[in-house]
Order: sequence, then C-alpha cells, then structure tokens
Amino acid sequence: MAKLLLIDDEADVQYSFRRIFDSPEIELTTAASGEEGLKLIPKLKPDLVVMDVRMGGITGLETLRRIRQIDSKLLVILMTAYGTTQTAIEAMKLGAYDYLLKPFDVPKLKEIIAGALKTARDMKQVVSYQPLLESEDYEVGIVGRSEPMQRVFKMIGQLAGSDATALITGESGTGKELVARAIYHHSERSGKPFLAINCAAIPEQLLESELFGHERGAFTGASTQRIGRFEQCHHGTIFLDEIGDMTPATQTKILRVLQSGTFERVGGNQPIEVDVRVIAATNKPLEQAVAARQFREDLFYRLNVVRIQIAPLRERTEDIRLLVNYFLKKFAKDQQSMPKSISSATIKALEKHHWPGNVRELENAIQRAVVVAKGDVILPGDLPPDISDPGSTASTVTQLVGGGTATAGGESGTELASIARMLFRWARQDPKLKVIPAVERELIIHALQEAKGNQVHAAKMLGITRATLRKRVEKFEIKRELNIT
Repeated sequence: MAKLLLIDDEADVQYSFRRIFDSPEIELTTAASGEEGLKLIPKLKPDLVVMDVRMGGITGLETLRRIRQIDSKLLVILMTAYGTTQTAIEAMKLGAYDYLLKPFDVPKLKEIIAGALKTARDMKQVVSYQPLLESEDYEVGIVGRSEPMQRVFKMIGQLAGSDATALITGESGTGKELVARAIYHHSERSGKPFLAINCAAIPEQLLESELFGHERGAFTGASTQRIGRFEQCHHGTIFLDEIGDMTPATQTKILRVLQSGTFERVGGNQPIEVDVRVIAATNKPLEQAVAARQFREDLFYRLNVVRIQIAPLRERTEDIRLLVNYFLKKFAKDQQSMPKSISSATIKALEKHHWPGNVRELENAIQRAVVVAKGDVILPGDLPPDISDPGSTASTVTQLVGGGTATAGGESGTELASIARMLFRWARQDPKLKVIPAVERELIIHALQEAKGNQVHAAKMLGITRATLRKRVEKFEIKRELNIT
C-alpha cells in the first residue's frame, strides 16, 4: 500500500483529498502545518508528500528544504493558489517533483499522484548486477554467467563511480532498463530521483512537452504550466528509452541539455538550468540512422560516451537455466508458494527456442507455465505452443520474422527470398496454409509485442496506418491473444 502525506492547513483541501484518494491502494495521512508534517515523516516514511506553499508557521518551501535533509529521495509535490514563475523555479531548484495550482483539476491531480507514486516505487526497487542467484540481498537482478553478461556487469561497475552519459543498445526485451537502473542504484546519484521515459510510447507532438514542460497557453489545451521530466529529475538520472524514435526538434533540445545543461519549456523563452545524468537506450542501429540523416550525428556522439551492448538471449543460451530458476523463485514469492521445479526436457525445449522477444518473452513463457502446470514440475507441454512445438509453422515464421531486420535489397533481400521459398514449400505440403494471411498475422503479433501494445508504434513499424492495424487485429482475432483493449 502506498503512503501519501498531505500537508495543508485548509480543512476543505484535507476533506477533498480524503474523498478523492479513498482507496485500498493508498493510505492517506494529513498534517495541518509544516512542523507537524516534519514530525510525521520519520515515523510514517511516506512514499509521497503533497504540500501547500502558504501555510501558518513555516512555509512550504522551507518545509521542503528540511524534508531534503531528512530524506533526499522523498518525492514532494507543491501546490498553491498564488502561483508565480519565481515560486515554481525556486520549488524545482529545491527538488520538488512537481508543482500544482489551486483549484486543481481532479483527473489531472490523480494522474500526477499516480505517476509520482510509480516513480517512488521504481526508485526503491534496487537492481543488482550480481551474476549469481544465491544472494538474498536484492529482489530484482540482472542474471547471467555468460561472457556477454560478464562484460555488461564490468561496464556497470565502471560507470558506477562516473557521471558519464551512457548508451545502452540491444534488441527489445533484453533488459536495457534494468541495466540503466543498476547504473543509477550504484552511482553517486542514487539518493536523487530516477525517471524513465519511453520515447516511442509517447506521441511525437507530446514528447517535447513531457520532457521539458510547457508554459500556460503554449498550445491548445495547455491551460496550466507543466513541469517537465528534466526539471523533475534535477540532480538525478533520466533514462530515455528508444531514443532513436525522437523527432529532430526534440533531438536538438536533448543535445542542448547535454552541452549546456539548459533548455526552455515549450512556449517559454526563459532558460532553465538542470543537472541531470542522461542514460539512453535504443533497439535501433543509430549509426545507420545517422547515415540516413534520421538522427543527429552530434547528438549520437554526445550519447555514445560509454556504450553497453546487451546480447540477445539466443546468443547466451547458457543463461537460460539461471533465468528460469530466477523467474520461478520470483513468481513463487509473488504467489506466496513454494517454487515449482522444471524438467530437463523442458529446459532443452527452452534452449532450442530462438527467443525473438528475448528475456521478456522467456519471463512470459515461464509465468504461463507456472499457471497451467498441473503438478509441481513444469513439463514441455506447459510451455506456449510455439516453444513446445518448434516445428510448427507459426513458430518458425515468428522466429524468422523476429530474428532479423531485413529490408529489400542486398544480403537481407537474399534472406527474404530464402524465407519466401521456405513458406511456399510449407504451402505445398499443407493445402490449408494461406501464405500471406499466415505471415501477416505473425507480423502484426510480433509488431505489437515489440511495441508493448502501442498500436501507433506498431503500425509505424509495419508501414501501415493505425486504422488498418486495428482492422487486421479484428480480422485475425488477435485481441484476446495479446489482451489488447
């Protein structure tokens, strides 16, 4: 249960918060002054503080200064009916997570509170990069004994004492965000905020505002000033996932932050200084994007100070057994039960699979197996059909589609031709197989998995419109299979 502390001397505000956040997931405690709130914090250990700026006794800004001395990682949202630009700037300098004006919009308030509580949970989730599973000192770990993973561990250790910008590359599902969190937790900034932003999951027209904030009236719908992620992360670490999907305009602003530590909110003209460490990640070959002039060369070199390449799971199959044991223990802990065991035949089936979705796909496969297994031992039949029956058409198509980044022409064009010949051999052997619908369905499923359910991004990867993608999802009855709403 998340603990929320409200510090406000207005009884109406306290009453409103009790009504708005009357939920079994949130424990709300109220204080009528900064002094009272400061006394409660060491005992209560809240996940988030929401506080008025103007109160009887010490002000909200002074209370914020003292909170920073008690707990530098505690997230604080300030609110006031007397908002000024100077107050907002001062609040963010002192490390406020966000800044709200009264009277507040309830849906917007809920959204900001939910986002802050998620950030608080993420910051408390320490990521270890110990390669062995015997340690009980962590709940979330990057697991592996293979040589590629040993190189990753060494790089994390070398980056821990540095403030250098890092670029993490690897296919989707390899654990890039876990590596970023490990770098953060072992760095000198571990006592400050950590914010993760998936650049591909946010529409292009909103990403700049999300990162840098906006002024009131900057665009249609901007009814209030918004504090962006870079301001929220002052003195902390920001993780920009899928940075290769940024527009040129946003790339320019990121470059300016890296060069000078300053930026301007959307619609603003006042430079804002921030001290933020940037860790970026991508599953795209940025060198090719630079050559095609889709990504700024100067930004690439600014990001590529220290590079960590994460190998796909198919290139480190010796880690599969370790990962399986790790996930079995994790799911058993979640269900408060004894871990299931796994047969050697099941392990062999897992080691033979191509794993286009990498570690994320393996985790999902083990979770499914734990649910459907009838006994205490996971058997090959408990695995998803495309893993337990690797000879099936769907499995092979998925592996061929997932394993490459083929485009027409050159060596990859030859690979596509080879795949086409194989598909038509299957069609001759199986009169029921319709090649185009079969491949189209697998491509759509894989694109949605790659995009983590984001239909806009999946449609972009497939080169079709979102409306066309939705029609195909309905046509092939993919909704229930991937739990798409």
